[in-house]
Amino acid sequence: MTSIAGISRVALGEVGIRSCDDGSGHRQYRLARHADGDDPVTLPRLENAGIDAWLVRLFETIDETNMPWLTALCRECEAAFGSALIDLVPSYTTVLIHYDPLQYDASEAKDCLLNVLNRLVPDEQAAETSFKEVPVWYDESVGPELTRLASVSGLERDDVIAIHQARDYRVFALGFAPGYAFMGRLDERLVVPRLTTPRQRVPAGSVAVAERQTAAYPSLSPGGWNLIGRTPVTLFDRHRDGFSLLQVGDRVRFVAIDRDTFVELGGDVRPVTETRTAEGA
Repeated sequence: MTSIAGISRVALGEVGIRSCDDGSGHRQYRLARHADGDDPVTLPRLENAGIDAWLVRLFETIDETNMPWLTALCRECEAAFGSALIDLVPSYTTVLIHYDPLQYDASEAKDCLLNVLNRLVPDEQAAETSFKEVPVWYDESVGPELTRLASVSGLERDDVIAIHQARDYRVFALGFAPGYAFMGRLDERLVVPRLTTPRQRVPAGSVAVAERQTAAYPSLSPGGWNLIGRTPVTLFDRHRDGFSLLQVGDRVRFVAIDRDTFVELGGDVRPVTETRTAEGA
């Protein structure tokens, strides 16, 4: 086995799965055991993530068309593992499966996942996801990178705001902090790198961009993304069903509001005090 970023990857000859088109437009997965000299099997693949977890890597690149496959994999894993399933963590291109090691050992869990992948078809209901609007007060006091983003993009400040709220974003993953939704893909005109030095305290509700992604911080936390505004919406609530307002697969549209509306909706107008620069700026 080789180790990449702390995750042990099982040899592709053992667990590689070939994908092909069955002629009807459906992508089919087939277990492929290859001998030395054969073309290497790449995706999907299983990566051992410890004594109680496997990472299933379906894709290498971020794309909205990944979503039906990822949601289908989550659904099938719930059915296949049953009470042995501890947690599922979907991402842009992967799903991390945590299972009860008292019910499954690593080999049994691997075999279960191979069976799931061998019959996997995309989730046709993935496109029928929830649509949510998130109000945002775009202002330099709460979004200190707003003006700089306009400058480096060759745009007017109002153009940045208009472009950011002009499209629907798909929630690809939840992570980093409870309720933190990674959304994409951002308009290429607004693509900027992360900050060179992350802030120690990013206020809850801060709306930010980095590379081809956008997000809103659900709670006060460190963070290295470019802040362009703030939402008054509570993004994570332990008393809410599902806790997080935004869920994987949701479509999200940001809607600009003025300061008065922001305050009426319970927004915190205290300004961001930590100044930062972006990588390469």
